[in-house]
Amino acid sequence: MVVRNRARRFLVPLALYGVSAAVVGYFMHHANIGSRGLEAKRALKVHIYEISQSLEALKTERSEWERRIALLRSDQVDRDLLEERARTLLGRVHRNDLVIITGAP
Repeated sequence: MVVRNRARRFLVPLALYGVSAAVVGYFMHHANIGSRGLEAKRALKVHIYEISQSLEALKTERSEWERRIALLRSDQVDRDLLEERARTLLGRVHRNDLVIITGAP
């Protein structure tokens, strides 16, 4: 009886601590590696950074296109831009132009 009481005093808290440690370990594991854990958060931040870089590049390209379109739409058309565009569309070159063929576009 005495041995049973001593064993119970030792094993019951040990079992409770073991179960508690297992539960905490389970939640820590899923907090780090789970679908909503720290690893997923890092991956999402990298993805957001890549998308924001792509967005900035597209905004820059759009502003360049808007600037070129504004030059064609104004009251006084930019002659150089109009000539460049006409040559591109018609496939013609000026007789003083130097043409360098670089391959297929």
